[in-house]
Amino acid sequence: MSSYSDQLSDQSEAKGHARTKLDSILDGLAQLCIVVSGVLLVFLIISFGWLVFGRYVLNDTPTWVEQTSLVIVVYITCLGAAAGVRNNSHLSIDFVREGLPALPRDIMRYVADLFVIVFGGFMAWQGWIIMLDNLERPIPMIGLSESWRAAPLVVCGVLIILFSSVNVIERALGTSRGRP
Repeated sequence: MSSYSDQLSDQSEAKGHARTKLDSILDGLAQLCIVVSGVLLVFLIISFGWLVFGRYVLNDTPTWVEQTSLVIVVYITCLGAAAGVRNNSHLSIDFVREGLPALPRDIMRYVADLFVIVFGGFMAWQGWIIMLDNLERPIPMIGLSESWRAAPLVVCGVLIILFSSVNVIERALGTSRGRP
């Protein structure tokens, strides 16, 4: 029979293991966002190469490239932004916050995360409305629904909420993988 302290130790190890699994899942999700963004960026570059080749060599401009690239840029941007929130590599100006004493600095970190969560929620909500409003409207030249342009807003908003919420919870529990 194990002692009470052994049981507490086992529980804390189990919690640490669950956190590690959650971190692995979220890091994998952020990495997937980066990989998809990278693949889309390569496709974007190739399609613009085809546009230039078609326009100036074949004298037959592929009309789908411009509209497709506008859709792809939204996906690259949104997925990259979500991954940036997870990896804490998004744009931020934190030199003022980091120069403060510990208590105000910690409060400002929580406030910043809460603003990011609210922003992600607004992005997902408004993106969802735009998606629903544009289901029947086709994108010129490619025929896809205009909703495809708004879909990354929803996905990015949900991921931002998820990643920021986990950051807040990890910071509150003192388990924040070395991130501030």
